[in-house]
Amino acid sequence: MRGAHHMAVAVRAPDGRIELLSEPLTSPIYTSRWGKLPFIRGVALLWDALGLGTRALLWSANIALEEEEEPQQIEGASAWGMVAVSLALGIGLFFIVPLFITHWLDRFITSPLVSNLIEGLIRLVMLIGYIAIIGRMEDVQRVFAYHGAEHKTINAFEDGAPLTPEHVRPYSLLHPRCGTGFLLVVVVVSILVFALLGRPALPVRLASRILLIPLIAGISYEFIRWSARHSTNRWVRLLIWPSLMLQKLTTREPDDQMLDVAIVALKTVLAQEGVEWHESRETVRSSQSVMVQS
Repeated sequence: MRGAHHMAVAVRAPDGRIELLSEPLTSPIYTSRWGKLPFIRGVALLWDALGLGTRALLWSANIALEEEEEPQQIEGASAWGMVAVSLALGIGLFFIVPLFITHWLDRFITSPLVSNLIEGLIRLVMLIGYIAIIGRMEDVQRVFAYHGAEHKTINAFEDGAPLTPEHVRPYSLLHPRCGTGFLLVVVVVSILVFALLGRPALPVRLASRILLIPLIAGISYEFIRWSARHSTNRWVRLLIWPSLMLQKLTTREPDDQMLDVAIVALKTVLAQEGVEWHESRETVRSSQSVMVQS
């Protein structure tokens, strides 16, 4: 969970206890004036979020490895090298591969607009297919259940409900600030941006698919930010409905132990941000002064 100035990660250790990692957000991205500029802030925050998420994953993996007879730590250059390879594979799979498929199909396509639309459709199908396939893996299903616990906990907090499993449990698995929804927005924005470029030579198209990722991410972030602020508007909810439906692929119903972990992480962030709350609906709602993101 990430607040305005602090972050917290909670995981369930192999022996059943909840381990907690928390720290302040001191990067210039959060403290400088340029870090608050529209479009620039989106790219900066997403890059920093990648770093935070990676450190959290490595830390949680090391907690899980404690149950091994000869525990090993995932750290250093090998850990970040693995992250770099994963990032490169992601860009290659969802940006470069659709381009090469479309380039092969261009012999049958006369319209640059249709070419870009087909490329975007291929990218979308690959994204949904990838999520659907990995979602069948048992370990990933558990991750998706924790993802659902995050959403339920944040939804309960923003509704002013007490932060206990029995009160959090009925809330929705879907949330407008979800990273899954962001991926769908990126795909749609990429179609619009690439359509403006027409159909230049393959080397130019290839360079554009890589170099324009920060621009696409910045635009997508601003849309997510705007839609989250206006999520009660029925027209806005209509716009974000596809991204909410995509979240059904990346969330599962959590059990109460998973909800406990999400609640611990959220309460830690609230305490660090100086937000006071009690286990009563009225007090939580009146003290809601921090934007919490999963």
